[in-house]
Amino acid sequence: MSLCFIEPQNAIRVIADSVGREARRQILGEVVRAWVDEIPEPDLQSHYAKAVADLDEHDLSMLAAWHASLELGHPIPTKEFLMGVFPSLGENRREALRIAAGFRGEEAFEAGVGEDEALDTVLPWLSAERCRQLAGECLQLYCWDRLGVEN
Repeated sequence: MSLCFIEPQNAIRVIADSVGREARRQILGEVVRAWVDEIPEPDLQSHYAKAVADLDEHDLSMLAAWHASLELGHPIPTKEFLMGVFPSLGENRREALRIAAGFRGEEAFEAGVGEDEALDTVLPWLSAERCRQLAGECLQLYCWDRLGVEN
């Protein structure tokens, strides 16, 4: 029998507040990946459009390079191309969204957008089961951060 005194969403927030910068970045990355996994299929394109809309030229080029690895023709690093090819990605649409959202998250992190704000935006969309799983991953990152990489 397990005892639980805190909801998984709150545990994720507490752990994110308790670790160093690199572990916090990894936690935010895991939260974003979990969020993308739970987006309903019909909503993927609108979320992708939001993520791509905020990308700079460098990130657009990186995303287009990823598209090139799928051999979908010659990718052009523009928002229009990336949005136009999105429906044809099939099973790779979630991965494209993860990459775009990851770039967007990195830019927000560098711009000083607080982790709390990012967590407040994404965590409510996650199922209870996914939050429990994510809290376990965050606990591992907490131990990694506190014990040091060499341990």
